[in-house]
Amino acid sequence: MEIGVPKETKDQEYRVGLTPSSVRSLCEQKHQVFVETQAGVGAGLKDEDYQQAGATIVTEAKQAWNRELVVKVKEPLPDEYIYLEKGQLLFTYLHLAADRVLTEALINSGITAIAYETVELPNGKLPLLNPMSIIAGRLSVQFGAHHLERQQGGRGVLLGGFPGVRSGRVVILGGGVVGTEAARIAVGIGAQVQILDVNVERLGELENLFGSRVELLYSNSSQIETVVPDADLLIGAVLTTGKRAPKLVTRELVQQMRPGSVIVDVAVDQGGCVETLQVTSHSHPTYVEEGVVHFGVPNMPGAVPWTATQALNNSTLPYVIQLANKGLTALEENPILAKGLNVQNQQLIHPAVKEAFDL
Repeated sequence: MEIGVPKETKDQEYRVGLTPSSVRSLCEQKHQVFVETQAGVGAGLKDEDYQQAGATIVTEAKQAWNRELVVKVKEPLPDEYIYLEKGQLLFTYLHLAADRVLTEALINSGITAIAYETVELPNGKLPLLNPMSIIAGRLSVQFGAHHLERQQGGRGVLLGGFPGVRSGRVVILGGGVVGTEAARIAVGIGAQVQILDVNVERLGELENLFGSRVELLYSNSSQIETVVPDADLLIGAVLTTGKRAPKLVTRELVQQMRPGSVIVDVAVDQGGCVETLQVTSHSHPTYVEEGVVHFGVPNMPGAVPWTATQALNNSTLPYVIQLANKGLTALEENPILAKGLNVQNQQLIHPAVKEAFDL
């Protein structure tokens, strides 16, 4: 099969769909891989590395897109819609629930679109979302701490505190992968940490993990209204597979936060769980609304592209090989991969995504 790897076009998105080692694995199975020139340079991967692995380097995006299987990292942007063709397989992150324009473009094109984020194991875990969730969770505290600095518009709080001075308070909405990893970093630097979640069983697991170092609270409107105003750093870590994130924090509640506090909403690519949150970019990551610094970058792991690309490929490659070897038959034979199917035959397929659009 011919496999295309376009260069990512999202703002400061330096990850790439396939690494040279992944390309080599595919070429060893007699597939042809076409990589757009400079596609991996931001992740420290040179064209020569891909050529040595067996790839063909192409100079134009359309030459990478015009293949049976296209492997990316982020969703196609409007400038790339012209490359979407009937009969193609697209394998990438999509997050359609928060993007009607992209959804309509995929449907109208006739392409078959498989989303990393909805590939699902029988136990409900998301193997292709998990590595980026881990990285985004860890980065959320790193970015939050940076933007709490006065020079960045924050209120000048050191999350780790100082002897005789209270440490910063980090409130995390959601105790899944993102929330757990955010807590791990926040605890490590000495912050006060609270995690809110609606899953009592998960709260018990987090107690076994963190003990008394994290305050674990059952999430409801009253609890959220109690803890959010005291947060120096609020992290949105809510996930409902395929659906838009629920709005847990209202504008009125944001107004009660201290001026210069920071909100990092990792759920932004699913619409965000904070009412005042808007999508931002790595070039312009923050804005101030109601006196609070908002960080809404949807491709946070793009800030650490070498690590993120390697981690992503470790998880996606087995599925890429299945699609390359068997095409659409792979979806019939592998129910885990089939869960990733979002668009096919000009129709929305995934139930949660259909629900997000009231279909």
